[in-house]
Amino acid sequence: MKKILFMMSVALLLSFISACSSGGSEAGSDEDSNSLTVYSPHQNEIINPIIKEFQDRTGIKVDMVTGGTGELLNRVTAEEGNPGGDVFWGGGAESLEAYESSFEPYVTESDESISSDFKSPSNVWTGFSALPMVIMYNQDMVAEGDAPKRWEDLLDEQWKGKIAYVDPSKSGSAYTQLVTMLFAYQDDGSDGWGFVKDFVANLDGAILSSSSMVPKGVADGEFPVGITLEEAAYRYIAGGAAVDVNYPEEGTSAVPDGIALIKEAKNNKNAQEFIDFLVSKDVQEMIVEDFNRRSIRDDVSPPEGLISSEEIKMLDYDFGWSAENKDEVMDDFHQIIIAQ
Repeated sequence: MKKILFMMSVALLLSFISACSSGGSEAGSDEDSNSLTVYSPHQNEIINPIIKEFQDRTGIKVDMVTGGTGELLNRVTAEEGNPGGDVFWGGGAESLEAYESSFEPYVTESDESISSDFKSPSNVWTGFSALPMVIMYNQDMVAEGDAPKRWEDLLDEQWKGKIAYVDPSKSGSAYTQLVTMLFAYQDDGSDGWGFVKDFVANLDGAILSSSSMVPKGVADGEFPVGITLEEAAYRYIAGGAAVDVNYPEEGTSAVPDGIALIKEAKNNKNAQEFIDFLVSKDVQEMIVEDFNRRSIRDDVSPPEGLISSEEIKMLDYDFGWSAENKDEVMDDFHQIIIAQ
């Protein structure tokens, strides 16, 4: 009996030591972690050099999970309580705002250098770059004088089935474009939906599945015109493609793509370091010089060759409304698609 009791005591002691060791390791896993998982809808041209720079500077290994904004946000929601990712990097900021319950507030080290237009009032996201929406056109297919200069020009019969546009349920930028059109025509008697119905009819079923397909499709001559981000179009312009852009005369928007800390991130400390890195002055200067993106920092100049922000007519884009009404807007949009 004594031998049995002794063996039981030893077993209990070993179990206790193991539990303490395991508990200590789990509690300190973030401090000891040398890894980070990032969810991003960005293209590899942006991801690869920035991630390499971060890894070289910090020694932290980054695992990337890429996909569409909507797809990745749904994944974050599905993983709540046991997240597989640590940082969400990219996608329209109002899309991140709409999923704010999945993110943890974080104030970056660069907060004082970032305009309030480019960060969440509740700190659940911080902007990465300012992204004016533009109408892109292929110069070999469209004469400069005929290129659409207004949102309304996209309703012309000559563009029927020839407009590159993405399903806004799969792309944060396409959702921003949709809401931008709603705001541009909010006084049409139907809160902009009359214009959107006509626009969808002129798409004639040609709705793309990825935001990267728009500038590529226009540059490759698959579509004469398309709606895209300024920086995406200028990557092709800088590369020598026969394309150009117009800023819609009714007004456009420049909602930032955002960065957010995923709630209960397993590598929280590394995630914060990565967010601080993305909005640091030297990285913001890098995205201006290498990617023709407009910085969200007050102390970084816009890309050379781009018109100044003051020259672009901006709509009074209601960010809060866009985020709060996303589900309803998407339902209404898909009802229009179904009715075509």
